Amino acid sequence: MTNLNEQGIACMREQKYEEAGKAFTEAIEQNPKDPAAYINFGNLLSLLDEQERALVFFDRAIGLDEEAATAYYGAGTIYYKQDQFEEAVKMFKQALIKKLDEADLYFMLGMSYYQLGSLPHACANFQRAVEMNEMDVDAHFQLGLTYAQLEQLEAALPHLLKAVELQPNHADAHYNLGVAYASMDKGEEALASFERALASQPDHLLAGNGKKIIEQALK
Repeated sequence: MTNLNEQGIACMREQKYEEAGKAFTEAIEQNPKDPAAYINFGNLLSLLDEQERALVFFDRAIGLDEEAATAYYGAGTIYYKQDQFEEAVKMFKQALIKKLDEADLYFMLGMSYYQLGSLPHACANFQRAVEMNEMDVDAHFQLGLTYAQLEQLEAALPHLLKAVELQPNHADAHYNLGVAYASMDKGEEALASFERALASQPDHLLAGNGKKIIEQALK
């Protein structure tokens, strides 16, 4: 069944989704007790935005193998997309218990906690995500944002700066840098950050607002 699964995954990468579906279907027909084929089909359906159907396949995989960590992760992503953040946390934590140790998992767990307003838990998971993948722009940005919301500005700055280093046109990271600098009474740095946000995204209303306020303050 490995060949059919690998064939399906290769088709997914090439965006040949119909062919991928056929390969996974055949894999399931040939070995209905193989959780991998159900997980792969679930991932395909999730990619195609058929979330409810995807969840059925992830549940089936878990029914066949309670240790199938990637099935819990897949289910967690579905719940996250459906704004069921508590359910997402449960699934992502199960994936961790089942020994899935990947940056993406920590990032998604952090995002789920962030949406639930549990910022210290979000911070801990974003921190782990950036430790595992220092080049993850989104993880650095979210970690910086979360630190800022916890009013830990000194901790926030390095991650927001890393986000704009990795992605120089990241308007929201520049804007949040501006807010952090303004909160630290660093007007010139704040102004420069708001201007960079606007250079990246001219219709960034919050950055435009911030720029006006700082310009008034610096007069």
